[in-house]
Amino acid sequence: MDLIAELEAEQIAALGKEIPDFKAGDTIRVGYKVTEGTRTRVQNYEGVCISRKHGKGIAGAFTVRKISFGEGVERVFPLYSTNIESITVVRRGRVRRAKMYYLRSRRGKSARIVENTNYKAPKGAKA
Repeated sequence: MDLIAELEAEQIAALGKEIPDFKAGDTIRVGYKVTEGTRTRVQNYEGVCISRKHGKGIAGAFTVRKISFGEGVERVFPLYSTNIESITVVRRGRVRRAKMYYLRSRRGKSARIVENTNYKAPKGAKA
């Protein structure tokens, strides 16, 4: 293992976060810490993960898209952000793309993603 990968692994271990195995097409719920004045609360952001960037490393990020009041809203979350309380996978999508950007131009039934009912977690990953 090279030096950069070792340093990255140490930083990830120091954070002690449990990141579930998810990919583009999965519907996920992100518990994000929101600070309003002096109070902090956790707000859930649930939508379809349309992309993962920079792998599973410390610099990783993912984009979640949801429909809010008839308008599409996307948000990019850093994978190991301190503001993320939890990430839970609501349902697994069966897709054939790594980036789901085509969902931006789709509405209604054409924007649906079929659920993957026979999902098997890869070896060494938490389901």
